[in-house]
Amino acid sequence: MSRPLRIEYPGAWHHVMNRGRRGEPVFTGRPDYAAFTSLLKEASELWNLRVAAYCLMPTHYHLLVQTPEANISRCMRHIDGVYTQRFNRLHQFDGPLFRGRYKSILLDADSYLLQLVRYIHRNPLRAELVDRLEAYKWSSHRGYLSRAKGWSWLHKAYVLSMLSARPRGRLEAYRNFMRLEDQATLLGVFNQKKWPSILGSEGFIGQIKERFFPGKTHDEVSQSRDLAPEPERIKQVVCAFYQVDENRLMVSKRGVFNEPRNMAIYLMRRLRGAGLNEIGKEFDMHKYSSVSSVIERMNVQISRDPDVRKRVDKLRNLLGKSQEKT
Repeated sequence: MSRPLRIEYPGAWHHVMNRGRRGEPVFTGRPDYAAFTSLLKEASELWNLRVAAYCLMPTHYHLLVQTPEANISRCMRHIDGVYTQRFNRLHQFDGPLFRGRYKSILLDADSYLLQLVRYIHRNPLRAELVDRLEAYKWSSHRGYLSRAKGWSWLHKAYVLSMLSARPRGRLEAYRNFMRLEDQATLLGVFNQKKWPSILGSEGFIGQIKERFFPGKTHDEVSQSRDLAPEPERIKQVVCAFYQVDENRLMVSKRGVFNEPRNMAIYLMRRLRGAGLNEIGKEFDMHKYSSVSSVIERMNVQISRDPDVRKRVDKLRNLLGKSQEKT
């Protein structure tokens, strides 16, 4: 049996899960949960793994992560491998702990990021381990509700910005969102024995398949490809799409919504996983907060305006086609 498709590129979002072999527990008490959580923090520091959500259940775990450095395989080898060593040493066991390699789904964050955060955090409720999410200690749900410095490693700001444009309203928006039931279609996906390799809109899935795996099924693809377009390519495609000169991308006026500029900045962040510093240099922006504000405004526009979402989807496809030609 061939391995499932592994796609890695800068800025990619992944939903990752693994279970104990033969359904056996992989967490038996506080020391185990604490050891795994410590490894997540370690990976965030060593390899810039952005952990947006996690939930540790007795027999398995769920992670929602972003990889600015296209290194999900490296991170997970470390996390699963080192945790197995620590678990075996603590419990005087030997041999494999997990049933095999982790499962991973490449995620279209625009369509599914918020849903995945809720799905992951609500695991203890669905399993009837607790009757209130706040009562479960071993997920990042508490981190979303806390301002303590101990949670500074959790990559929650981006998720919260998708829920509310106003910083003061984000915590309440998160609480309200978590009270909603998970979508039946999403539950159906994760109840399957075999997970899909990609979860997203038709445009997102088509972009991945058509650009990088033409004529091939998932099972025929054994290695990852770098899907990130270069900054100049993003600028060229955005300018052609909006029929504007590239100078338009460098213009910023207070109170004026410059969609071509904002779209290019957004795509730099989403498709390249570019850092605020890199984006700032490309668009002559001297403050990280200015870059972050543009991205947050675009997230709000995308969540509220279906026409903006369609333009994002079209630009993703155009960038995919242009990438094939280079």
